[in-house]
Amino acid sequence: MSSAAPFTVLGIDPGVGATGYGVLTCLPEGALSLRECGVIRPRRGDPLPQRIREIFGEVDRLLADVRPDAVAVEDVFSGKNARSALILGHARGVILLAAALRDLEVHEYSPREIKKAVTGRGDARKDQVAYMVQQRLGLREPPRPSDAADGVACALAHLVLGVGGVLRGVLPHRFAEGAPA
Repeated sequence: MSSAAPFTVLGIDPGVGATGYGVLTCLPEGALSLRECGVIRPRRGDPLPQRIREIFGEVDRLLADVRPDAVAVEDVFSGKNARSALILGHARGVILLAAALRDLEVHEYSPREIKKAVTGRGDARKDQVAYMVQQRLGLREPPRPSDAADGVACALAHLVLGVGGVLRGVLPHRFAEGAPA
């Protein structure tokens, strides 16, 4: 990351039922700004092809609006059953395609890597991750719903692990002791 320009990351927690996202900008002096976060929720009763088409369209729209420097995507959790992993793979595939069509850098992180980068513990619970996102970004409350907090955590993890470790040393050590037990 150049120290003269802001760096924006779109973090995505993929899912066919709910895809969480968060957009973080790291300013030259290291301050972080949460630009937006939310959840893409395809219609539940729609067939799988229709839901992944909707995910693709919404992610593509986000990429056009946000114009991130990089995209961070949560990888498939290996403990899921084969069918769940396959269905999740469809959502991940269209997200990766949308980013690739815009020639964006894509970085993939396991759930454990994201949790460790954000909280200091690879086995942290969802509420602990959300709390640490809140603390690190100085928010009044954690991003809601939890899928949105997970998307923000993915972007935050990229700033800790990727981009030359822009925030390495600042996170998680400075804040980890404040996480709920």
